[in-house]
Amino acid sequence: MKRYFTKGIITDMKLGARIFKTGIAIVLALYIAKLVGMTSPVFAGIAAIFAIKPTIYRSYLSIVEQVQGNVIGAVVAVAFGLIFENNYIIVGLAALITIMIMLRLKLENSISLGLVTMIVILESPGEHFLEFAWLRFATILIGILSAFIVNLIFLPPKYETKLFHRMSNLTEDIFTLIRLILSHDSEHHLMKIEIEKIRDRLVKVNQFYTLFNEERRYFKKSTPEKKRKTVIYRQMVTASQDCFDILKLLHRYEYDIVKLPEEIQIQLHERLDFLINEHQKLLFQFLGKVKQNDLYDEENLNTYHEDLMKLYIKEIEDEKHECDNQSYHFMRLLSAMMDYQEQLRHLSILIDSFKNYHKEDNEVSIQEEVEE
Repeated sequence: MKRYFTKGIITDMKLGARIFKTGIAIVLALYIAKLVGMTSPVFAGIAAIFAIKPTIYRSYLSIVEQVQGNVIGAVVAVAFGLIFENNYIIVGLAALITIMIMLRLKLENSISLGLVTMIVILESPGEHFLEFAWLRFATILIGILSAFIVNLIFLPPKYETKLFHRMSNLTEDIFTLIRLILSHDSEHHLMKIEIEKIRDRLVKVNQFYTLFNEERRYFKKSTPEKKRKTVIYRQMVTASQDCFDILKLLHRYEYDIVKLPEEIQIQLHERLDFLINEHQKLLFQFLGKVKQNDLYDEENLNTYHEDLMKLYIKEIEDEKHECDNQSYHFMRLLSAMMDYQEQLRHLSILIDSFKNYHKEDNEVSIQEEVEE
């Protein structure tokens, strides 16, 4: 089982687009600073490192904050440089003032660059202080702008592809773990380790959704179908979270489930297997690989839940259970299954709406990709 799950839990240590963009931004910043005759182009390269971001939208927010931080750091440095003599104590005091101002203005993300600006200006020669202060301020500004230019020119990572593959692989692994528990083929302590890994991967899926959603918000000409697609991905993540909640309950109450009557275990297994299969169909339907899903016959599904509940209540009335905890645990599991079913129903509605109302532009192009 360990080998099966290793592909999905590798951390982002591979050489990626952001690393290349950072290198290019540094080179561009150094080149421009040297071209315009800046005396210390290295500060432009340092500023570019702080300003590079994974998405265009975040780059836009970053450049606004970094410019503000650069200005604040420069103003504080010039004020202290003109009033006091240059020494280490004055530099430390100026740093405290810079941090306080930026915290007050809620510019926490720009504190590092603001401090860099403040320090390099205060270290300028005393005779032509204002001239050198302006040059170093401009040098750092060149680095910030260079990073923004790189983010605009170079295509951002295809977050939709990354999001779908990470989510699809994660969901398939959750399905596998659920089936292992239901078939009583899992080791409890090893399963706990795998569940923690799944939890970490779910956090990363949510991070990729945030990046994908930010890119949707950036484009002003975002069409209705693209907005609907964003909503669908959000619902996919929610459905996967609900499925993961069921996995956690199955693992936590594994020994109680084993003690259930065989008939209830069979129905529970069949019910979960049915929901998992329908979840898989919905993912394929979104890609256009299967026909429109007609799984949600509400009457039949509710009847299935009622039959399972009635069967279990009968077992309780016949006093075939050893303790009340088992009843409570089963009710929690059944409730989680109903929530999961409701999320799948909502996902089905969203996908059907996307396919029916955007027939001319409802194709989903997801490239093949090995999950990093």
